[in-house]
Amino acid sequence: MDSQHPPRCTAFVHHRRVTDGPYAHVAQALADLDLPAGSFLVFDDATGTQVDYPWPPGYAPELPAPSEAPDEPPTSPAVGRPKLGVVAREVTLLPRHWEWLSQQRGGASAALRRLVDGARNAHASRDQMRQAKEASYRFMSAIGGDLPGFEEASRALFAHNAADFSNKIALWPVDVQTYLAWLSRNAFTA
Repeated sequence: MDSQHPPRCTAFVHHRRVTDGPYAHVAQALADLDLPAGSFLVFDDATGTQVDYPWPPGYAPELPAPSEAPDEPPTSPAVGRPKLGVVAREVTLLPRHWEWLSQQRGGASAALRRLVDGARNAHASRDQMRQAKEASYRFMSAIGGDLPGFEEASRALFAHNAADFSNKIALWPVDVQTYLAWLSRNAFTA
């Protein structure tokens, strides 16, 4: 999660965008519109996922409250490993994998972290394209599954054909086109 900006969402009534912004702003705007439940759809801007509204307290992602620095240092040093945000989970590997990992600099955990970081860096642009396509498709399916050319637009999206995709959604409502163009902005770049 980006620590600089709160998570954002966008609300549509039918095919018209009515509000967007941080979750709290959208919730207030929807409450002010006084629309009946079910007359609008809300989408998470990062994932294209439809989110339920009204959301229960704590449902909408928000920025963490800034932590205050303690006035005094702890009187005694803490025992054990420093807190690095490490999460322990089970990993199942074959014996030859464990053998190889045990021979690596820093041990198995350090080697796995290096491997994961290397794969994340090597595939970052491909992952970004995949995530943009998935977000676009989630939004398209929820709001435009009944729009003309939906199936053809979906095929063009996953076939990596930006020109055909734009042509297939050209007759869709302007607000849907605009939001979809924004969601798919990274879906066609290598």
